[in-house]
Amino acid sequence: MIEKPLTSEDVEFVTTLHGEEETSFVVLMQPRGDQADVLLRAIDDVAIGELKEAARELEEPEGKDARQPAELALEVSLAALRQAGSEAVGQVVEDRPLDKLKSVVDEAGADEVIVLTAPHYVEEFFHRDWASRARHKVGVPVLKLFAHSE
Repeated sequence: MIEKPLTSEDVEFVTTLHGEEETSFVVLMQPRGDQADVLLRAIDDVAIGELKEAARELEEPEGKDARQPAELALEVSLAALRQAGSEAVGQVVEDRPLDKLKSVVDEAGADEVIVLTAPHYVEEFFHRDWASRARHKVGVPVLKLFAHSE
């Protein structure tokens, strides 16, 4: 599960996690939607010293306006994973992302889930971040990784 396009560092990291083992990915792109609280994101930005980012939170597309950027981010990410030699398919998931994650894990027979995200300190403190919530839902190990920034 990702929230933004994978960087080249992200791709290298996830594709080499298991050494020379062949890997395939089902990528679920979670766009910024109504569930993403602007205030919480701004607090996270301030906590990591990204004051300019905190001020720009209101400028970021959300809800229906976030769908097209999410689709583009997904396509870029899938292409990068394929170029690195992995099989990769994916979809943008707006409604009930954890339910969708659970069904993908079951259908694909996934060995693990990787949640690649920016730090969300407030949500993490209360165990409401995607990785914490997924651990109680999917039935396989959940690895939380912090995404690299460009």
